[in-house]
Amino acid sequence: MTRVLTAGRKEPVSGSTRSVVVFLHGYGANGADLLGLADVLGDHLPDTLFVAPDAPESIPGMPFGYQWFPIPWLDGSSEEEAARGMAAAVDDLNAFLDALLVDEDLLPEQMVLFGFSQGTMMSLHVAPRREDEIAGVVGFSGRLLNPELLIDEVQSRPPVLLVHGDADDVVPVQSLPEAAEALQKAGWQEVYAHIMKGTAHGIAPDGLSVALAFMRDKCGL
Repeated sequence: MTRVLTAGRKEPVSGSTRSVVVFLHGYGANGADLLGLADVLGDHLPDTLFVAPDAPESIPGMPFGYQWFPIPWLDGSSEEEAARGMAAAVDDLNAFLDALLVDEDLLPEQMVLFGFSQGTMMSLHVAPRREDEIAGVVGFSGRLLNPELLIDEVQSRPPVLLVHGDADDVVPVQSLPEAAEALQKAGWQEVYAHIMKGTAHGIAPDGLSVALAFMRDKCGL
């Protein structure tokens, strides 16, 4: 049984919803952590609804921190617990996305997943395994988990933008070319990349500008 995700939202500037960007936050954060980006992006994407769910699991000792799944090297969980947690979160997120499309009367090709760190891991795992192709994936400072499974499990290949800081000391910047190579091996035609110079584990203005251009030019928002 899936868990219902709680989400914050920012309505379209125009008052008319023709697309949706779903922000997926990183480990230890919450939906509000990324929803502020809508203040920057909204004027440029006036018909876009921005939605930012909290991950399904709270983190002990972090009252406002959530995780999509446990991370063994951070919390001491086992690999089995991490895999089980991720499988459950994937089901939760898919159910959330399905309901969102129905509630907003939108098509999959009007939806972008915009992830940061662990949210990027979720985005890169979920989007290719959805039967109906979404408009695109923006992945900041994350990695592609289980790349060896992608070729056999892929069902759709939306455009992907990978963005990473070259001073990231949480998720190594090498994760970007590794993800890009795996996507291309699995048949992706549209994989784009941007390195944020001098940026640690975060989102710099130049990266956000590239993400905006990608969503407008490649995703049709």
